[in-house]
Amino acid sequence: MDPLVKVHEAHDKGQLPKRIYGLIKKRFSIVVDGIDRIESASGINYPVAYVEPSAIISQSSTTSYSYGILYARTIPVVSNDQVQVVIQISAPLVAFGLKGSIHAILAHEFLHYLELMRRISKMELLSDELSGNLFESTYSDSTRLFEPRAVFNDKTLLSHITKKFPEGFRDYKLEDKVEKFWTGKQLPTITITLDTNIVKLAANSLAKTKLAPKLLQKLKKLEQKASKLRKKKYY
Repeated sequence: MDPLVKVHEAHDKGQLPKRIYGLIKKRFSIVVDGIDRIESASGINYPVAYVEPSAIISQSSTTSYSYGILYARTIPVVSNDQVQVVIQISAPLVAFGLKGSIHAILAHEFLHYLELMRRISKMELLSDELSGNLFESTYSDSTRLFEPRAVFNDKTLLSHITKKFPEGFRDYKLEDKVEKFWTGKQLPTITITLDTNIVKLAANSLAKTKLAPKLLQKLKKLEQKASKLRKKKYY
């Protein structure tokens, strides 16, 4: 699968101007470098990823902290009656994000992927739901991750993750660019409410999902390493 196939289609349909289209294609190499870096730092293959040619805007019904830009999402899908995971990367992130932000977000979604695979392997997951409140979902987001230090041996990458995600990802310069050069230009935008952004996975699909033995071994080692790191933190 060409990770830019939807971007090409959007340009062909006249939905993306030539300048933005060229910017996404040119800067996609940063995404490729980030994925290579994450695979090297973890020893685990990155899941299938593609660029969504839209800004993804999340809204909630509350009056405070009710607006947010989602730069990437880890999405479980059912294919051939088995669960597979796809990383959806927003085009504005590719077009306007700094290298450190792009790599941090890719690594953050990778941690979600590993946690999702861990839960699937243990049949702990029947549904994965996001709160309708952005603050609550940010908190929930941060609790559903593998410990980064157990996964990555790249100190710079770990620094990016720590600095970019202390309490949910915020990059004000990137947000300003998205609002000025994407949503402000009426480019493709998907608006979702977090209380409807729900993925339900049937138990029979989970039961039929077979993870690669190498990944299962890696997940077990990462769990053990993460447990040791937690113990060190509290003693």
